[in-house]
Formats: sequence, structure tokens, C-alpha cells
Amino acid sequence: MQLKGAIFDLDGVVVNTVPLHFKAWKRMFEEYGHTFTMDDYLAKVDGRPRMEGAAAILTELSFEQVMEAGNKKQSYFVEYLEADPIVTFPSTISLIHELEARGVKLAAASSSKNATRILQKIDMLDKFAVNVSGNDFKKGKPDPEIFLMAASKMGLKPSECIVFEDAKSGVDAAHNGHFPCIGIDRHNNAAALKTADKIVKDLDEVTVDDIIKIVEEH
Repeated sequence: MQLKGAIFDLDGVVVNTVPLHFKAWKRMFEEYGHTFTMDDYLAKVDGRPRMEGAAAILTELSFEQVMEAGNKKQSYFVEYLEADPIVTFPSTISLIHELEARGVKLAAASSSKNATRILQKIDMLDKFAVNVSGNDFKKGKPDPEIFLMAASKMGLKPSECIVFEDAKSGVDAAHNGHFPCIGIDRHNNAAALKTADKIVKDLDEVTVDDIIKIVEEH
């Protein structure tokens, strides 16, 4: 199948907001008496909608209390987002420009409800014809709804798109939706990304021609 669309997760793929998210989660969970490590973040929170992440740790709380905790995390994250610069991954930005030049449609697909704010802050919002965020879908990753919605909005089939993901839940969502996927192993946890078609440490390891081949062979 010919490559016609590229779908990018944001956190950990386009932008390095993981330190900000981790700091916000850790602050909130510690207020509820839970220790929270990077291993916890990667296994239970990374790539998931906020309330699902909160519920994964705060198992002793009611639904209403989990909602309150998730909203606290959001307020802390926005505080850090406004105060700190957002670091982008240069290889991803370069690849976005290369794909655009080759006529490939681009979509951003993030579980974060802050996705539009982040894209505006890094001056990349106009690069994406489609922007699906946590405000737009009901079923979180590893359900493929977010990617199916992005492909549909581009008028494309899953087999015509490539997904770029760094989280296990995101790679599994791409797999569940029958999308070709490149997993980016930012945290030395390649085994968690095993359902990806290809795993790299950074997107400087693949060219557009490599990506076309992955889609054709998927």
C-alpha cells in the first residue's frame, strides 16, 4: 500500500514533555501518599488519557476523587507548560518537513487535552492538516480510536498511514487498528514496543524511503 498519511503522537515523539508530565504526576500522586517512579510512569500512565492514568495508581479512591486528582495533575502540568520552554526533537521536526515536501498528509494524535496548546507554543499547529487530541475521542489507547479518527479525517485507510509512537499503549493502539507503526524507544524499553513494525532510538535512524518501504511491506 502506498504511503499517503503520517500520524504523530506528540509527547515523546514531537516534543519532550515527558519531564513536565512526570513532574506533574509525581507532585499529585505524592499528595495522595503514593510514591511515583519513572517505571510507574512508563507502565501505567504514559500515553493514556489523564483519568485512566490517575485511576491506575489511585485504586483506593472513588470515581469523583480520581477525577479531582486528574484535574490537579492537569493544573500542575499547565503551570509547568507555561513556565518552562518546550523541547522538540529535531529529527522529528525534520521528518515532518520532509514528509510534507513529499506530499504526505500529516496528523497529530495525542491523548493529551493540551495538544493544541503545545503545537501552538512550538509553532507547528499549521503543519498538521488534522489534530486529534484527548478532547475528541472516548476510548483511550491501546484502543485504536484516536488513530482511526485521524486517518478518517485525512480520508485515508490505516494501511495508507504510518504511526509514530513512543509509548507501549500507543504502539499497541496502532497495532490494534492495523496501522504500520514505528516505535521510538526513548527509555530503553524496546520490549514494550514489540508490536511496532520497526523500533528506533530516534527518527534520525529512518528516511522517508525507509518509511515508504515499511508501509508497503506491512
